[in-house]
Amino acid sequence: MSQTGVCYPKGFLANGIHCGIRKNKSKKDLCLIYSEKLCAAASVYTQNKVKGAPIAITKAHLANGLAQAIIVNSGNANTCNSNGKEIANQMAELTADALAIAKEDIIVASTGVIGQKLDITPIKNHIQELSDSLSVDGSVAACEAIMTTDTVIKEFHGSFVIDGKECRIGGIAKGSGMIHPNMATMLSFITSDVDITSEMLSLVVKEVADDTFNMVSVDGDTSTNDMLSVLCNGQADNPQIREKGNNYAIFKEALYRVAKHLAKAMAKDGEGATKLLTCKVVNAPDKEAAKGIAKSVIASSLVKSAMFGNDANWGRILCAIGYSGANYDETTIDVSFQSEAGKIAVCKQSEGVDFDEEQATNILKQEEVEILVDMNQGDATAESWGCDLTYDYVKINGDYRT
Repeated sequence: MSQTGVCYPKGFLANGIHCGIRKNKSKKDLCLIYSEKLCAAASVYTQNKVKGAPIAITKAHLANGLAQAIIVNSGNANTCNSNGKEIANQMAELTADALAIAKEDIIVASTGVIGQKLDITPIKNHIQELSDSLSVDGSVAACEAIMTTDTVIKEFHGSFVIDGKECRIGGIAKGSGMIHPNMATMLSFITSDVDITSEMLSLVVKEVADDTFNMVSVDGDTSTNDMLSVLCNGQADNPQIREKGNNYAIFKEALYRVAKHLAKAMAKDGEGATKLLTCKVVNAPDKEAAKGIAKSVIASSLVKSAMFGNDANWGRILCAIGYSGANYDETTIDVSFQSEAGKIAVCKQSEGVDFDEEQATNILKQEEVEILVDMNQGDATAESWGCDLTYDYVKINGDYRT
């Protein structure tokens, strides 16, 4: 084990254990991330009107822009329960007692089945054990503890320099299904030792989320518990970021790299997926149009199905562009497919062109495929990420509760 993910920045510890929420004892189900110092903190949440109880508690706790720990359970979403907020509050209280910090400085999150009551007993019985076993090597275990139908760990970290001071940043995420733009069924927690005000952090987190996590779609379902939370404890001792400027831009780029990596990892690990899809839109009339088009293409069930079948059905792509709601000239669109097997143009000026079907099929058979859309009417660009729609997606979600 080594210092990775959320434990890569100075002053952060984490761990994950099995406490008994999930029936399978080999599956971790309780995660804790802790900073030795109080942090500037910011979160963005699902836009589903039906929200998990932990979101209400976390919003209240982050009203002052400060937090020191994150407690997360998997296996139960604690959503649509009469006592949901009470349970989420108890999670914060138990964690606060174990860490000897204020409960208002704790972020609470849950993921799993919606509509099942969450018993606080397993958490109560194991929270001290979890707290006592926090470690600088605990990021992987923490990540394992937030996974549901995920098949791989999603973790990333890196460093950057502000005014001669090395700053570190790292994150973990979970998300495989029930994922659609505007926060997917995902939880992501990112930590950094950069010194930044809560106000600037809140601003940059929203900006980055809009271009990363909110550009992912696996199945078109926006979940109830989605949350991205970022903690910055200032232990890098850089001059505090208090306004937009060069240092703000440096941190934003670092945060973007971590968020993009985690977002793409979720798309690639989509339930039942066999390939990662990236839609790149270039030369669009404006940023809003570019993003709307990219998201519309990547979210199309027909496009996803065609990609599963290795079918270069470019008409479905123009169809998805057409109902995107973007303002553009529909007569100038070029479409190509690209992968490690090569690149092929299938549409020019919104009309089909002759192409080698066998070559196109080979390009689409690869594990990572890019759908390239050139609007030829501006200079705005955008990317979105998703996966193919397979038989296994239906199998996984047909018996999710069992």
